[in-house]
Amino acid sequence: MLPDYSCVWVKGENAMVRLWKECEGAENIVISGHVRPDGDCVGSCMAAYLFLRKVMPKARIKVFLEQPADIFSCIQDFDKIETECSMEETPDVFIALDCEKTRLGAAETLFDKAKKKINIDHHISNASGCGDVNYVVPTASSASELIYDVIDKEYMDEEIAKAIYIGIIHDTGIFQYSNTSPKTLQIAGELIAFGFDFPTLIDETFYEKTYVQNQILGRALLESIIFMNGKCAVSYVDQKTMDFYGATPKDLEGIVNQLRIVKGVECAIFMYEIGTQQYKVSMRSCKDVDVSKIAAIFGGGGHMRAAGCTMNGTFYDVINNISAQIELQMKEKEQEK
Repeated sequence: MLPDYSCVWVKGENAMVRLWKECEGAENIVISGHVRPDGDCVGSCMAAYLFLRKVMPKARIKVFLEQPADIFSCIQDFDKIETECSMEETPDVFIALDCEKTRLGAAETLFDKAKKKINIDHHISNASGCGDVNYVVPTASSASELIYDVIDKEYMDEEIAKAIYIGIIHDTGIFQYSNTSPKTLQIAGELIAFGFDFPTLIDETFYEKTYVQNQILGRALLESIIFMNGKCAVSYVDQKTMDFYGATPKDLEGIVNQLRIVKGVECAIFMYEIGTQQYKVSMRSCKDVDVSKIAAIFGGGGHMRAAGCTMNGTFYDVINNISAQIELQMKEKEQEK
């Protein structure tokens, strides 16, 4: 029998929490993350899975995610990820990572049924958490960094370290984004001490692209637009173009970052069509624009320098709405100077 859980973990960098302790007594544990899982989502989920499987060998532990990109298959037990969410049993514990519950997709129903809900996240839009037990630190680089915080270090091994490292490098852009802290780098140093081939890991999961990915990246850059006196860059890909190249949403990752590093650009916007006059929008900024605030206005979320949302309308409707918010923030920044 699991005890009654109504506690909330202390939110903050100094919170002393133990994932194993919070799952003690559970026989059926489910781990899941957000729809369209990225490197941090996959890395944190699999690190939690590998750790709990090690310390709780008798428990039934499952990871439910939408199909992750094959580049993450280097993570041990990647093939154990289940893409169809079974509703047959009520989990003793459900661990939601890198998101709040509405972004769990099909797994949200299972989250609601769970006897105990644990939420570990670093998104400021989820600052209060959505579980019975929450560990939410918006200043952390990634959910993977927080997983490192909550697992018992004596059980850390090379495979767990690798999964956490993948999550961290993907959410920090290999330590170049502003969410990288001294703590992040210290943790990364401790992880690579386990001896995995981190240069190859970076190449194969971050830099390496398929021919299709390079083709559609080139198309998106070729058709991009610079506006607001060179401060903003935008590009989009419609469904017809994706079909032409045989591309999926996973093949579009990284395009917005290429737009962001154009000289003089403060804010980059990339969008792709997911329905009739409906777009998935990704935004990145350098230093003057808080894109998480813009995403929140349109029902999305994220971080100060990286955020996203789903928007309806024509391409020009979407750009006009977003650019108005960017311009407003830039004017406020100018007034502060």
